[in-house]
Amino acid sequence: MNDPVAGAGSLVLDAEALYRELLRGVRSLMGASTRLAGITSGGAWLVERLHKDLNLPGSPSVLSSVLHRDDFAQRGMASSAQTSIDFDVNGADILVLDDVLYTGRTIRAVLNELYDYGRPGCVRLAVLVDRGGRELPIQADFAAARIALPPTQSLALARDDNGIFHFRIQEA
Repeated sequence: MNDPVAGAGSLVLDAEALYRELLRGVRSLMGASTRLAGITSGGAWLVERLHKDLNLPGSPSVLSSVLHRDDFAQRGMASSAQTSIDFDVNGADILVLDDVLYTGRTIRAVLNELYDYGRPGCVRLAVLVDRGGRELPIQADFAAARIALPPTQSLALARDDNGIFHFRIQEA
């Protein structure tokens, strides 16, 4: 597992190195019938790239948390956040992917969204970064890195025009 490097008072995370670790972890979690689904937006970018790197058939599946969030009234609906599932959810072995696991509220909302489409046989979670700070009893089955950030900071995956990943750390 790659550890973040702290230097000069700032946190440096190599998102590409963490992606390679995530790819290794996803390979170890996948069975013959496992289906991948990424959470918009960072998880959707991850599942898109994993789909290519693992030579998976069909289209990458994307899950949106927007309709089931407990802060929907504050955040509203993002036009780009739409669920698109390329498989039958009923009885499926699903590996959900996200960029950063923090409070667990997005995962709770995504599970509700997933059950709107059917009843999976098994749902597991893989993330690029687990930053702790959980408010709900949700845990990743695989995390490429585990870090601690103060609640005043947010961490989000970004990608450039060439599809190269990097992180944005901002004051909340």
